[in-house]
Amino acid sequence: MPKTKKIYTVSRINSLIKVALEEKLPPRLIVRGEISDWKHHTSGHCYFSLKEEGAVLPCVMWASKFKNVKFSPEDGMEVLSTGHIDVYTLGGKFQLYVDKLEPAGVGALQLAFEQMVAKLRKEGLFDEAHKKALPLYPMRIGILTSESGAALHDITDSIHSRWPCAKLFLYPVPVQGEGSAAKIAAALRDINRRNQKLVLDVLIVGRGGGAMEDLWAFNEEVLARAIFDSTIPVISAVGHEVDTTIADLVADARASTPTKAGVVAVPDMQDILGQLNATEQRLGNQTQSKLKIAEHQLEVILANAVFRNPLVLVQNNRQQLDELTAELKEVVKALLTEAHRELSTGYEQIIKIEPHRLLGYKTIELNNWQNRANVGIRAVFNNCRMQLTARENRLSALNPRSVLKRGYSITTNKKTGLLVKTSENVRIGDYLITELANENLIESEVKKK
Repeated sequence: MPKTKKIYTVSRINSLIKVALEEKLPPRLIVRGEISDWKHHTSGHCYFSLKEEGAVLPCVMWASKFKNVKFSPEDGMEVLSTGHIDVYTLGGKFQLYVDKLEPAGVGALQLAFEQMVAKLRKEGLFDEAHKKALPLYPMRIGILTSESGAALHDITDSIHSRWPCAKLFLYPVPVQGEGSAAKIAAALRDINRRNQKLVLDVLIVGRGGGAMEDLWAFNEEVLARAIFDSTIPVISAVGHEVDTTIADLVADARASTPTKAGVVAVPDMQDILGQLNATEQRLGNQTQSKLKIAEHQLEVILANAVFRNPLVLVQNNRQQLDELTAELKEVVKALLTEAHRELSTGYEQIIKIEPHRLLGYKTIELNNWQNRANVGIRAVFNNCRMQLTARENRLSALNPRSVLKRGYSITTNKKTGLLVKTSENVRIGDYLITELANENLIESEVKKK
């Protein structure tokens, strides 16, 4: 009897391949390759492939693992992917399940830093045009840092040694670890919302030095945007001299260390006192010099003849006033004489033309024109009245009701409202309205036609 051939289901084949892979491959692999077909799903999961010349490996990275990736993966980027190979039985393909993703050749944090710097620089967050000027003499300073760190003491000691009159306000925030950047950003925004009451002149955000991982909170986008949006000037004081964070780049001013934050934030009181003393001395010297010049000018003025005999000027002006008054009287007298002469000449010319006689002629002529106008107007009125009477007579003759006075009547059908001209215009039972002279009406019923 022939041996029966064994038939496998698709799911069975996929299960066998899965078992074979688990037995033959190590449980954890590091695969180097170039990213292609990168897709970051709305669920947070990432799907992509690793490729090299002549080979492609499908990959998947769950959202819970991808949240730990600091840089932004993209097509063409060479990476090191750590994970395990398994079979996706529903799709019938094997793929690499990635737990850890790093750029090949450069650290993940360094790459993430460079990508974020490029992104924010393109948006203009580092432009000098957006940076606010620090106040010259700040009196109320807010400090955002850890209350237990050495940075707080470095900042406060530096400020108090230079500018002891300033009041400092601590806003404790975590400066390291997951979620610390968001907490610092939230504190910044809260202070800005309440600054009408707080009245802070400047804010210092910082911490002491450390590895790049320790300083990473100050490289995150959420904090960079909060610093950029702050209406209060912000000084970034993070790490040591060689450390540079994104917070340093976006802040209005940067202090290379927390200790240097005091130098950046406040002036040195001794320098200010020295400047005040120098200004006081300079003002004193300038005042003395101006007083000496004024005294000399006063001596010159007092030496003038006017001050030796002040009445001379008054007496000279009085004499000049008398002379001008006499000249004015002569001029006025001459003007009045000339005006009187011209008036007499004009009067004589008016008498010669006899204006009263001319006025009489014009009055008679005006009366004649008025009489002629009255006659013409009456003629026009009479003509118009005659035409109106004639048209009224013609209109009365055309009025159909005028014949009613001579014994005629007008009959209308009450139902239809039409004139009854023939017997066809009425029916038995219709009511008729007969109009006689003087608007008298008779209503009748049709009994017979």
